[in-house]
Amino acid sequence: MAQTDCSDLNRDWLAALLISFALLASPASAAPPGQLPFGVYDPGGSFSDDPDVQIEHLFLPWEDVFLPSLLQADEYAKDRNRAILVTIEPWTWTRSERNTAAVLTEGIFSGEYDGNVRAICDTLAEFDSPVTIRWAQEMEDQSGQFIWAQWEPETYVDAFQRVVDLCRESSDAFDYMWSPLGYENLQEYFPGEDYVDVIGLSVFGLQPWEQQILGAEQSFSEILAPRYERALEFNLPIVVAELGYVGDSSYVEKWNADVRQDIADFPALQAVIYFNQKEVYPWPDDFGLPDWRFPNNDLGAKQAELGE
Repeated sequence: MAQTDCSDLNRDWLAALLISFALLASPASAAPPGQLPFGVYDPGGSFSDDPDVQIEHLFLPWEDVFLPSLLQADEYAKDRNRAILVTIEPWTWTRSERNTAAVLTEGIFSGEYDGNVRAICDTLAEFDSPVTIRWAQEMEDQSGQFIWAQWEPETYVDAFQRVVDLCRESSDAFDYMWSPLGYENLQEYFPGEDYVDVIGLSVFGLQPWEQQILGAEQSFSEILAPRYERALEFNLPIVVAELGYVGDSSYVEKWNADVRQDIADFPALQAVIYFNQKEVYPWPDDFGLPDWRFPNNDLGAKQAELGE
């Protein structure tokens, strides 16, 4: 599932909120146990005091981003000794103003968006924190969430390479993440070893959907394994760039125990990065908008709290 469109959250851009929300009284969360490096997309600041978080994940729409807030995000990460993964989405987060896939493609190759890319990468080049750039994620998904997921593979590859070339003009210090969902046709979209340093995959577990639609619950390793095996062919480090799970207490406890410890079969796995936010794009089969946030992802605890 593609999980990262933030268009309807009615907030300032993520990096600014990363600072302001962290200053508010928000419930503290702790990383699941284990030695595998752990990161978060955490606009609510719930993991702001957790020393076990090594990666701060930012999402940016390249048409709307408020660039000064990015420097604040760097300070936030630097103060916590965290590296930064920044996902740049090639659109606006305002749904009513979004382009079509065709208009976006034409704009990229005509150079219309070169200035957007340069402005972001010039700002990222000022960071003290290490930066990995992830552009136009989950490109092989056909759910309809992302307009760049409607491109032909060669169009995506050419666009990815163009963005990387532009960012390299700003700095030679960036790493670049290519981030498919991990479906069977992912290799069609690979931009080439000269343009990719690390592969990011997505892993989401939704217990009610698995029980009712698949007929059985899935574990972290069961979802990851086929995607991981497909990604191995590129001989690059692998990261779970988006991770989320929702279910009853036993389901969440099992995932908590697995995501950083049940990894013996995944020697190329370098980190997992949790998506600590409520979903904004409907899950299939009318399962709504799962709330991946800790502790809301524990449906058993929520029901107990409500006295149900």
